[in-house]
Amino acid sequence: MTMIVLGSALGTGLFLGSGGAIAIAGPAVILSYAIGSILAAIIGGATGEMAVHTPVRGGFGSIAAKYLGPFAGFLTRWAYWTCTMIITGIELVAVGSYLKFWWPQLPLWVGIVIFGVVIILLNVRSVKYFGTMEFFLSSIKVIALTAFILVGLCMVFFGLPGHTATGVSNLTNDGGFMPHGFSSVWLSLAVVMFSFGGIEMISISAAEAKDPARSVRTSAKAMMWRLATFYVLAMFVVVSVIPWSQAAQLEGTVETSPFVMVFSELGIPAIATITNLVVLVAALSAANANLYAGTRLMHSLASDKMAPSSLAQVTAHGIPARAMWVSTLGVILAIVLAVFKPGSAFGTMMTLTMVSALTVWVLILLAYMAFKRVEGNSSAFRVWGGRGTAAVGILLLFAIWAALFAAQGNSTPATVGIVYFLILTMVYFAVIRKVQTPDDDAFAEARAASSQVAE
Repeated sequence: MTMIVLGSALGTGLFLGSGGAIAIAGPAVILSYAIGSILAAIIGGATGEMAVHTPVRGGFGSIAAKYLGPFAGFLTRWAYWTCTMIITGIELVAVGSYLKFWWPQLPLWVGIVIFGVVIILLNVRSVKYFGTMEFFLSSIKVIALTAFILVGLCMVFFGLPGHTATGVSNLTNDGGFMPHGFSSVWLSLAVVMFSFGGIEMISISAAEAKDPARSVRTSAKAMMWRLATFYVLAMFVVVSVIPWSQAAQLEGTVETSPFVMVFSELGIPAIATITNLVVLVAALSAANANLYAGTRLMHSLASDKMAPSSLAQVTAHGIPARAMWVSTLGVILAIVLAVFKPGSAFGTMMTLTMVSALTVWVLILLAYMAFKRVEGNSSAFRVWGGRGTAAVGILLLFAIWAALFAAQGNSTPATVGIVYFLILTMVYFAVIRKVQTPDDDAFAEARAASSQVAE
């Protein structure tokens, strides 16, 4: 469970999107990721506490419906499907961008089309042992990032054969540690928090765990510490080894990754090639996993009459093919943007994802506050500070909402995202309002099963 969550969070947002965050905040991006880690810990912890108490199928979507009402459950589940749908396209944009490391003249849309077809072919076939496969794919990313951090720290403090230690002077060169002021840290959070998408997977996985109380408690704690360590140390290495202004040049072009650039600039092409291959495979696996997840989420929405019922149909092999084709809308969006606006494709889709992710996270914390008011401290795993901590998290999320609109070039896609959710709201009250809250019996059974396993 820990590796699935880490694999979801450690991905393109860090490997590729960090270039945009560095362009905004400079070396102070380290502080941005530290703040982001704290907020991620609050969201992950709140999700974990509710999941331990009620490991119900449907995860935080069902929990939001239980404690905030059916509209909140509807909006949460649609927002989460939207995240997976767009992220599928973003990961393919990343794959196309990484290919430019070897073939600079290759059009971005070509890589998206080729690998889009690949993941669609993978998803039209039955997927077995998904958890085991994701464990190994996530392990590759975690091991690769750990190796990057260790090698990078050696570059900074000890040097490597043929290369003297870089030291930490790059942290204060080119305008100092915070060249654009503290406001840049706030603005960069709109990019940084994209890197933490996937922390809510704890809730989705809880219903499948043999011992939810122990599994979620252990996974949540491990996720919090490891994410904070990985992100902060990785950013420290990047802005220490290469001047931040040089790493920031990737923002807007996304032709490679800051992580690849670290090794390329030091004249270690073999390691740079390997690193690029690793992040490419990581992005491809994430695209495949998100298409798989989006397909099942849409199938679930259709089964619960929150989407057209025809999307609940499955093939003779049990594959929800219609739901899958709808979930490829993110791939189509990526291709269109890559053809007409290749330079801004990644940033535009990231903003659209952030609108959906922020909606999900705010609803999770609001549901947590309602959960605490009703259930008190009855969960075997509890977040320090309870409702007060959740309130701080909500304030931070609203501050990131503001940063999302304030960041240059983000206002149009952010507005599109807001209009999208307004349309969903109108559809709900016009068509889907009769959908009931999750069955209380299902919640009672989930709690009883959790208590029995704990005993």
